[in-house]
Amino acid sequence: MLYIGHIPILLLLPLSAWAAPMCSLRPPPSSAAAASASTPTSNPTGGVSNNNGSGPTFNRTDDFVATTWYAGWHAQYFPPEKLSWEKYTSATYAFATTTEDPGAVGNLDAENDALLRRFVSLAHQNNVKALLTIGGWTGSAFFSLNVGSDANRTTFVQTMVKLVNEYQLDGLDFDWEYPGKAGDDCNIISPNDSANFLTFLQQLRKTPELANRTISAATSVLPFAGPDGNPMSDVSEFAAVLDHVAIMNYDVWGSWSKTVGPNAPLNDSCDPNGQGSAVSAVKAWTDAGFPANQLVLGVAAYGHSFQVDSSAALGASSVKAADGTLTLQANPSFAATQPKGDSWDAFSPAGVSSCGKPTPAGFSGVFNFWGLTEGGFLDVAGNPAAGMGYRFDECSQTPYVYNPSTQVMVSFDNAQSFAAKGQFINEAGLLGFAMWEAAGDSNDILLDAISGAMGIEQSRS
Repeated sequence: MLYIGHIPILLLLPLSAWAAPMCSLRPPPSSAAAASASTPTSNPTGGVSNNNGSGPTFNRTDDFVATTWYAGWHAQYFPPEKLSWEKYTSATYAFATTTEDPGAVGNLDAENDALLRRFVSLAHQNNVKALLTIGGWTGSAFFSLNVGSDANRTTFVQTMVKLVNEYQLDGLDFDWEYPGKAGDDCNIISPNDSANFLTFLQQLRKTPELANRTISAATSVLPFAGPDGNPMSDVSEFAAVLDHVAIMNYDVWGSWSKTVGPNAPLNDSCDPNGQGSAVSAVKAWTDAGFPANQLVLGVAAYGHSFQVDSSAALGASSVKAADGTLTLQANPSFAATQPKGDSWDAFSPAGVSSCGKPTPAGFSGVFNFWGLTEGGFLDVAGNPAAGMGYRFDECSQTPYVYNPSTQVMVSFDNAQSFAAKGQFINEAGLLGFAMWEAAGDSNDILLDAISGAMGIEQSRS
């Protein structure tokens, strides 16, 4: 999925090359009230002062966040020109990866370099902030090394500043999966990861280039791990240097789980088998001292598939609903065989990872939202197709769809579940949403649902 490359040394483009605004978004009605009631205080220079007494002061200028990640490796199918720029406040290019050298990042070879520049140019033409994400699941291997000493942190800060200058970025997003916890098998881990990450972020925020640009982090549903490996009880110092944290509330259930379950549950407090959700994640982060109005909810424009026998999926008798769909059983067991996802899901042969560990062969089983229409599970409007099995779980606000012919079940998100998450964002006083990934949606069905539920409106300038 990710590639290793080099950062070319390129000349800084003049600021005058940035295009004038074309359109903008009006914030949801709740955002102003949430900002005034939050921990940060107003700053006479504009924006919001984020100084909680434990870090540098900076101006947080986002009233709300409507953002998405753009996966560069899908550019052949979904070029950046296809992004609905007018519906976002920012967009983030994924990914640049960490390397053994804190003075360099990977995955910015000539092809990605050109694509990133195109992405940034399009963002600025549409008055949208352009960010770059560092890390990712297979790109986080050397975060621990890069922030693990004074010398490495200083060099890594300089590397980040160079990236901002070379690509005219409006900010950086750090997707370290995960500080002090096992992520990918190749990751270096230290009990001091979270403390070192905070020190790095404090140094980065003090640089003139990042003093008032966006610095964000994509995180687990639990706060950063402390030296004992457990979630920290106080992460308030991170709020003093980060504009926001995007909680990656997806991949909660999948092929690694015991039964079929929700990929991105809104709530699990009503489920005795709950494994995490947006509700519990927000509570965990706010209980640890991170302000709700600096939290962004990560939402998924994709789902996970499972091979489920029809007797387990439909039960003893299949009941047909008025719309022609079949009623599904809750949380059925599934076979070990991972079914193929949509047409982008390529078979991965067995091999070895970058650190020499064996990797199994198979499919990811991921269906993007558009892929469910392509695969006949949904119609073009995003509704379950006649003859498919369908269930909407009210607790987690999760839809499930099932093809009786192929015996494939998919846990995914639809317009109804995205709208529920938009309502939750407003009710909880969160800053906004971050969708993985821009290319996963179909005709903006999901994007429009969450934005509409939040009350976000477009306005032309």
